[in-house]
Amino acid sequence: MDLRYQVECSHDVAVVSCSGRLVRGTALEEFRRQLEQLERMRILVLDLSAVEQLDAGGLGVLLDLRQWARQHSVQIKLVNPSPFVYRVLEATRLTSVFEISSLEEALGILQAPHDPPRYAVA
Repeated sequence: MDLRYQVECSHDVAVVSCSGRLVRGTALEEFRRQLEQLERMRILVLDLSAVEQLDAGGLGVLLDLRQWARQHSVQIKLVNPSPFVYRVLEATRLTSVFEISSLEEALGILQAPHDPPRYAVA
């Protein structure tokens, strides 16, 4: 399955639901370009729960997005990485570089006390 993603923006938060293969190729480069074109964003949440494969190209794009986010004062959060993705992040010691949490934890942090929860459907 090729890389598929859906971007949902609300105020200054973008939630990106990813599925398929986060591997080197034109789809991965287009993914990076699309995210780097998002404007007026304070937080970028990458939901990796449905990512089945991740290679060095995918890790490179995640690191590129992290660098881009730092340069633009955007917080980047990885949520719900699939077990395979989490093992790769652990093996490469990137769990210490990225903020990783469950989607529920991330939404709880982002949600104002008076707002009802809103979930993105992929």
